[in-house]
Amino acid sequence: MPIQNIQLNVADVARSVAFYRDFIGAVPVGEVSDDRAVLDVVTATIELVRPAEKVESTWTADDLQRGFRHVGFKVSGLDALAERLHASGVPFHLDPLEAEGDVRITFFFDPDGTLLEFVERDLKYNTVVDEDLVSAEYALGVPERPRFDHIAVTVEDFDATKERYRPFGFKHHGTILQPHDPRGFRIDYLKGGDTVLEVFTYQTAKQGRRPQLEAPGYVAARLQGSAVGDAVVGEAADGVVYADPDGFTYAVSE
Repeated sequence: MPIQNIQLNVADVARSVAFYRDFIGAVPVGEVSDDRAVLDVVTATIELVRPAEKVESTWTADDLQRGFRHVGFKVSGLDALAERLHASGVPFHLDPLEAEGDVRITFFFDPDGTLLEFVERDLKYNTVVDEDLVSAEYALGVPERPRFDHIAVTVEDFDATKERYRPFGFKHHGTILQPHDPRGFRIDYLKGGDTVLEVFTYQTAKQGRRPQLEAPGYVAARLQGSAVGDAVVGEAADGVVYADPDGFTYAVSE
């Protein structure tokens, strides 16, 4: 599973543990402290870290900002899960709706502003690039509890992204087109093990963002493989953090 762990900076570890336990079905692994907790989300872990400094994040929910976009989970009973979130006052980015690819989706924020997605049903790709990988994805079945599925990123050049993450075991398996989006939007999927990089590309102009390893929210994903020559931008709980040309940050576990 190339995406092994996702580190998130949080202001209050106990509050975030309760959120991910109660709404995402995450299970704490090992000791939970005031500074750190690790949560099992079936196909990976989420590491919650309280940073030493308080930094205002420059991340925005506009998908035209390159780099990290959201963390996605496969679920069953999406509407019931969304009702619980609404009833608890969790802020939403997008209420449940039917989306391209015959899936039902919703987007909401965790207590520190990280954007999360629930996805119900298997994607029906407009273009299947690798039938074996799509079959393996479908074979995962309906999750008993929310299952980590993907990290979404916006990039300038999909072909370059595909080649950059090939050494980590990611392969292109399908594409979803967004014909009604005037920005020229499409989504390509790179599968590695039971996890996915969901890659957004747009024909319209996009904005860059410098990595912020001390800001609240997404810090880095730990990928299984070898470093591919990207710039070192600092260190986090998973060790050295690299940033690709679009500003997506990751650590490496060989």
